[in-house]
Amino acid sequence: MAVAAIVTSVLGVAVAVAAPPVLRTPAGGLEELAVPSSMGPIKVQVQWAARGGDAALYLLDGLRAPGDHNQWTTDTDALRRFAGDDVTLVFPVGGHSSFYTDWYRPSSTNNQQVTYKWETFLTRELPDFLARYGVSRTRNAIVGASMGGNAALVLAAHHRDQFRFAGSFSGFVNPTYPMWHQAMRAAMIDEGNFNVDDMWGPPGDPAWARNDATVQAELLRGLPMYVTTGNGMPGAPDLANGFGNTVNAMGLEAMTVVAAGIFRDRVTELGISARVDILNGTHTWPYWQQALTTARPMILEALGTP
Repeated sequence: MAVAAIVTSVLGVAVAVAAPPVLRTPAGGLEELAVPSSMGPIKVQVQWAARGGDAALYLLDGLRAPGDHNQWTTDTDALRRFAGDDVTLVFPVGGHSSFYTDWYRPSSTNNQQVTYKWETFLTRELPDFLARYGVSRTRNAIVGASMGGNAALVLAAHHRDQFRFAGSFSGFVNPTYPMWHQAMRAAMIDEGNFNVDDMWGPPGDPAWARNDATVQAELLRGLPMYVTTGNGMPGAPDLANGFGNTVNAMGLEAMTVVAAGIFRDRVTELGISARVDILNGTHTWPYWQQALTTARPMILEALGTP
């Protein structure tokens, strides 16, 4: 392959210098990467853009994020849905009860050995690594379900140079809402015995407001967004989950619908454009698959991907 040359001048003498290679994303296919980070190597599943384009969509998991795979790859049809699109799907693996944020310190209730630094990973370490494969640092979209929903909006708000679209599906998009601190504490104890105080400190600490998408709404002005939640009413997708799981999913969605309503009222008050859908459904993956299907044309348009 021919290498282009850059002609420069050294003391008036023209010198030919080899130009850096132009990187191109692998065309299609699923791969697992081990990405260095301050937390140690992080597994990242990727489905490369169908035609080697440089755009990417990050998909964030929920509170129960397993350590061996991202649930978007197994619990939804995301891989098939975007298989023909010229956008790389990026599935970070892990982050159980992390809220994809930078914590103050390791959790003090479960002997955690490292401090979660997920914002640093998703906005610096991972994009730098993917750039080696030709993935753009600036032509990205991000969506998340449940725990990942608020994180997707917050990361986009604070890193507008990286993300061109953000989506929250059943996300807790207003964590500073009264008593939500205690609800998150209970959920995080249940999911791994994590201590919420080690994440953002006690209620009133500035980290809570910084990581609240509703509080940070002004930073989202001009960004294409899709926020959706169910209303807590079960439907056909819930039948296979059993009565106990369905009741739990109804309760969780009863909380996210309140948060989505607050977010909708806030962006309307500020005159910020955002699509907010409140639909029938509960807090479970089939509804988030449908949300991603609805969001797909918006994502491709925002990324300028044919």
